[in-house]
Amino acid sequence: MSSQSLVDRRRFMAYCSTLGLSGTLFPGALYAEAQRATDAPINDDDEEGPITVEIIEKAEKIAGLSFNEMERDMMVQDLNERLQGFEAVRELQIPNEVPPALTFDPRIGGATPLPDNGPIEWEPPSVSRPDSDVDLAFLPVTKLSALLRQGDVTATELTELYLRRLKRYDGKLKAVITLTEERAREQAARADEELANDEWRGPLHGIPWGAKDLLAVEGYPTTWGATPYKDQVIDHTAAAVRKLDEAGAILVAKLSLGALAWGDVWFDDRTNNPWNLDQGASGSSAGSGAAVSAGLVGFALGTETLGSIVSPASRNGVTGFRPSFGMVSRDGAMALSWTMDKVGPMARSAADCALVFDVIRGYDTADPATVEAGFSFDSSPDISGMRIGYLKDSFDAEYGNEQADAETLSVLRELGAELEPVAWPDDLPSGPLVGTLWTEGAAAFDDLTLSRGIDDMVRQTQDAWPHVFRTARFMPAVEFIQINRARTLLMRRVHEIMRDFDVVVTPSFVGGTLQITNLTGHPCVCIPNAFHPVENNNGNGARRSPGSITFVGRLYRDGAPLALAHAYQEQTDFHERRPPLQ
Repeated sequence: MSSQSLVDRRRFMAYCSTLGLSGTLFPGALYAEAQRATDAPINDDDEEGPITVEIIEKAEKIAGLSFNEMERDMMVQDLNERLQGFEAVRELQIPNEVPPALTFDPRIGGATPLPDNGPIEWEPPSVSRPDSDVDLAFLPVTKLSALLRQGDVTATELTELYLRRLKRYDGKLKAVITLTEERAREQAARADEELANDEWRGPLHGIPWGAKDLLAVEGYPTTWGATPYKDQVIDHTAAAVRKLDEAGAILVAKLSLGALAWGDVWFDDRTNNPWNLDQGASGSSAGSGAAVSAGLVGFALGTETLGSIVSPASRNGVTGFRPSFGMVSRDGAMALSWTMDKVGPMARSAADCALVFDVIRGYDTADPATVEAGFSFDSSPDISGMRIGYLKDSFDAEYGNEQADAETLSVLRELGAELEPVAWPDDLPSGPLVGTLWTEGAAAFDDLTLSRGIDDMVRQTQDAWPHVFRTARFMPAVEFIQINRARTLLMRRVHEIMRDFDVVVTPSFVGGTLQITNLTGHPCVCIPNAFHPVENNNGNGARRSPGSITFVGRLYRDGAPLALAHAYQEQTDFHERRPPLQ
């Protein structure tokens, strides 16, 4: 090691300790003072270790940096010692559920939550029972709840109906990982007894539902859709599942997800779109989207980090709601990105999503990112008082669903909306900021990468986690912090834009909305607004490709986009259409 660049480490550390400082090699004036005070001889016999000057020089290119020879000489011993520190931390084998000491808070952008005034007020309407079980299976939660409370159907009857349908159609859809039959039947019997005694827990009492299989349920496998975890059983039940249990909802199945929440390919198969079985259901909440679409559950829970509710809701022609970040506890859910993961409902309508969200929302000490915040939902179709913006440049583009989206804007105008053009910031690139997801995901599954467990996952392509986790290991820590500082700037800019509107209407996949609003934590509702014919070779003209549109709300004002989506659905029937699979 160069005699011009490195003092004897032991004597330098001893001097630092007299100052009450750690033994880290400090830069600048402190380093010079320590060198003079110790008058330390140079140790030319130190071995460099696994990291050498030549390795540092090559590694600089990965980070886009350049140092000189003297600077590299000084780095060698520090980096070798730091490598030992990395190895010490890795030996801890930190479980996936342990969050980092840093908690993401979208309020840094300027938003403030509303006070929580308790559950929304909702009374089930008067409904007649349909003639067929198929029609019954496709009813929205709002009508199923009414039938249950009226006594025109029992929870046990609904549970057995959905279990039959899950078994009948899953051979084609591959949407189920585990049926929870025993648990479901016990819950249904309890719900029927309570309802018979006029003990109504609320609008979800007796409604069968499905959970994306990254939500832990005690006594059942929680596979995360990935081969390394296909036999995993977690001795815990996720907070959202517990809240639905308390509301009297009945869990009938744990539904598929793309491995570790990416795509629609899991360890056993690909989940298929009920509208077109030649096509995957998209992901990662693939099973939730497919099961709701095919009438196999009353509703489902999904999660979104970067489109995992919006994309399968769009692909399968259902309504998906991604709440404001921090509104729903992630306790008991697989962690992928502590600063971007969100739990939300997928259902047949926006009103259904509002009812489910109202149950699962709330502060939870087990999830430090949750907030105390209120929620209100106006089910009246009057939207004339809403301030509504739309991404004009995005709607003017050619993207495949532009005609249906233009017609949606016309419906909103007919309802009394005065749409104002708006644009997201174009000087803050959102793409690079998604690096925070790749890095957090790599940290969440660091043990899987180090053990080579990722080699057992089905997908081994560039657009899959194994490759991304490996690549993310080369994200410099300084760049990670800078990305998150830039994210703060983005949150502030989007907050400035959104405070002038209750809702911004946008194409689901045009204009950067999906990336931007997932980074800022804003809520959105994705609803079907088209079913395009699909050319196929088997003569099945019923196949369709659903199209969707998205309503984005202000942070912690989740009721507004749901109310606008509900008003639109009151005037249209896209959310009521059924896939050819029946």
